[in-house]
Amino acid sequence: MKKTKLKPPFLSEIKKITNPIRNVNIEYKENLSASEKAAVWVTEHVGSTGFFAVIFFWTIFWFLWNTNAPARLRFDHYPAFVLWLFISNMIQLFLLPLLLIGQNLQGKHSETRSEIDFEINVKAEKEIETILLHLERQNDLILKIIKKIEAMKKISAKKR
Repeated sequence: MKKTKLKPPFLSEIKKITNPIRNVNIEYKENLSASEKAAVWVTEHVGSTGFFAVIFFWTIFWFLWNTNAPARLRFDHYPAFVLWLFISNMIQLFLLPLLLIGQNLQGKHSETRSEIDFEINVKAEKEIETILLHLERQNDLILKIIKKIEAMKKISAKKR
């Protein structure tokens, strides 16, 4: 029984049924409101080593100044450092919601990138399958051609 194979689709046919590739990074940035952009900016910058260094050295300077400076220049007295605690708590209270909002936005962006990656992988799989089908079909055609050439050689060898 002769094995018939379906004709593999052309690349143009595959492109018609798949979605074009989108750059979600551009879409993400374009769709953010001003407050969301601010939240993402704060999240990216506050979550950095540079911000940690600023806070760390500010705290060290504050403690050293208020323990070692001349008494008349000290403004936040040891051991309580009430003003430092107040300012630190205010920074935390203002940054916490912004960080959470920024992280939520970054999480949504990450999920969107994952979905696009999956779409690209599915599209690539279809294209690879098409290429493999074309190669298999070409292989079958080459084998048929080789058989015909061998048959022709046998016929010409018998005639001699």
